[in-house]
Amino acid sequence: MIPVTKPFLPPKEAYKQYLDGIWERNWLTNNGPNVKALEANLKNYLNLENFLFTGNGTIAIQIAIKALNLKGRKIITTPFSYVATTSSIVWEGFDPIFVDIDKDSFNIDPNKIEDAITDETSAILATHVFGNPCNVLAIEKIAHKHGLKVIYDAAHAFAVTHHNRSVFEYGDISTTSFHATKLFHTIEGGGMISTDTQLNNVLMSMRNFGHSGPEQFSGVGINGKNSEFHASMGLLNLNYIDEILLNRKKQYNQYLESLKNVHQLSFQKILNHTSYNFSYFPIVFENENITLSIIEALNKAEVFPRRYFYPSLSSLEYVVKQKTPISDKVAESIICLPLYHTLEESNIEMICDLIKKNL
Repeated sequence: MIPVTKPFLPPKEAYKQYLDGIWERNWLTNNGPNVKALEANLKNYLNLENFLFTGNGTIAIQIAIKALNLKGRKIITTPFSYVATTSSIVWEGFDPIFVDIDKDSFNIDPNKIEDAITDETSAILATHVFGNPCNVLAIEKIAHKHGLKVIYDAAHAFAVTHHNRSVFEYGDISTTSFHATKLFHTIEGGGMISTDTQLNNVLMSMRNFGHSGPEQFSGVGINGKNSEFHASMGLLNLNYIDEILLNRKKQYNQYLESLKNVHQLSFQKILNHTSYNFSYFPIVFENENITLSIIEALNKAEVFPRRYFYPSLSSLEYVVKQKTPISDKVAESIICLPLYHTLEESNIEMICDLIKKNL
């Protein structure tokens, strides 16, 4: 069986050495030494001034929304992302206002954002879809013009740079995910990044129940912390990340080379001036019928791609319905092909052959 992804796992004995240290210290959570080491190592590897490790990527978005003290109840966002992007907005009591996507990048289309802005708009929450950076410069210009905050859901964007800066450094706050399905993972986990020191301190406090000292509280907070066990997995996996990224690029390019002349499908266009992480390999077919037929053919061969992201979030039952025709079209016609560290060249060749044969 070939699933859409498999988590990378370091040597078991190396992880056991970290476990031995946790047992010796008897310090399991609450900003322990492994969590601190992981944050320091990530800041160094990604060239970041600040990084806060969280329990997952969803709680990171929720804290980011809360930390910005938004006034208006409407947040402009993308209809093409994982459901956590939209559900976090709704969970925090805001209304998601969907702006359709660009058909090539799959990211929110900045040319359509201003038409959606009203007096009630307080922020833009955009996703770097599959790690492909949004047009951050255009979004920044719009946000500055209208006095809006910007949050980026950078769940897929580990190690991506744009204009020689980490994509995590754009916006007021960026969030990311270190879930087991990601190319860099801590089993469960995530992070929050802000280049504003004062805002970073607010995020840090909110992550830990609002603590500003052992017996002091600076405001409302929540439990967004993570454990020594998860941080240990991250510390180990960081040792292999360069190898993982190089292998992903090789696998991605094999798919691209094999399928590039197939006229019935198209690929995501990566933004210029970007160093990409090759975290996913999405393809879009001409219509949903073809998509479903290809999925069926692959499943019969024990290959299991995923319909990332289906359905379009503008169709969710708990949001006000809005027209997003491009997102709807992409969502019904897209699949992500299997991509993980131990996927073999022969597997990729077989998958591509099946797609071409069934088209």
